[in-house]
Amino acid sequence: MKCTFDISPERRASKLHFFYRQLFVTPPPVSVKEFSLAGKTAIVTGSNGGLGLETARQLLELRCKVILAVRDESKGERAREELARGYYLEPDSIQVWKLDLASYDSCIDFVDRTKKLDNLNIAILNAGLFKINYLSTMLLAALLLPVIRDRKSGPGPGHLVIVSSDTSAWVKFDERHSDPLLPAFKKKAANWDMSERYGTSKLLGQLFLTELAWRVRPAEVVVSCANPGFCRGSNLGRQAGSLLRIPYIIFLYFLGRKCTVGARTCVHAAAALGEDAHGQYVEDAKIQPMPSFVYTTEGQRVAKMLYEETLTELSFAGVRRVLEQLL
Repeated sequence: MKCTFDISPERRASKLHFFYRQLFVTPPPVSVKEFSLAGKTAIVTGSNGGLGLETARQLLELRCKVILAVRDESKGERAREELARGYYLEPDSIQVWKLDLASYDSCIDFVDRTKKLDNLNIAILNAGLFKINYLSTMLLAALLLPVIRDRKSGPGPGHLVIVSSDTSAWVKFDERHSDPLLPAFKKKAANWDMSERYGTSKLLGQLFLTELAWRVRPAEVVVSCANPGFCRGSNLGRQAGSLLRIPYIIFLYFLGRKCTVGARTCVHAAAALGEDAHGQYVEDAKIQPMPSFVYTTEGQRVAKMLYEETLTELSFAGVRRVLEQLL
């Protein structure tokens, strides 16, 4: 999808610009007066705490019904109680559904359950680990697309938002030289680098999204990725090893945003932006460029290869057929 940006991909990806955004840029909240979601339903994965919980809270404030998709249902119930506190809500305004993104079967069962909903307008997919971050998230995204298309309520398209990260622009991505690509990620790394693997998984999500967007009508479902920024309370630090945890905490203290601020960009992507966000990267509540690699000839080649390999990897769920039937 072509788009004109007010900043170059290289400048947006610079560490200096990252520091500037973290310290001096605050995305505005989405106003219910402008973007009411009354009568609509949203799914938020990873929503029992941190960024996912705050995203669900802001959707509720827009009068949207919310499904908390969580691995631990007891934690999900506690999150539901926290969200409901102080609001007068209909009994089914907040639901807790089991979803273990580490299990493909759980993803498929979850989507089958969504087919029984009266309506589904929004899915915000928020995850942190590699298999969960890329393969399971893309499986869930692909299977949810026809459900959103068929069950969205009210005027305008549905929205599917994949949560992304600044780190996608900073990775070496040495695996790009591999053909096939995905098996390279199954090999044991000589030196494990959590930040490299996390950022690469986010970059893969963006590459897949650029191909997926061509196969989805934006008038039916807008697919985008949203970067909330580096947020305090996002639970990402739990993946850091013991040696990295102290530097991470210090870095987070000085540069981290509140999840309240970070979630605004996810909610903008899902509620305030229109078809122009299709296939795009949303940051600080507006459309911004993806990493420069995405726009290169090599990046486009890798995106096509990744898309085909991912559909083959997820063939057990009939993903290729599902996506072919969208057009």
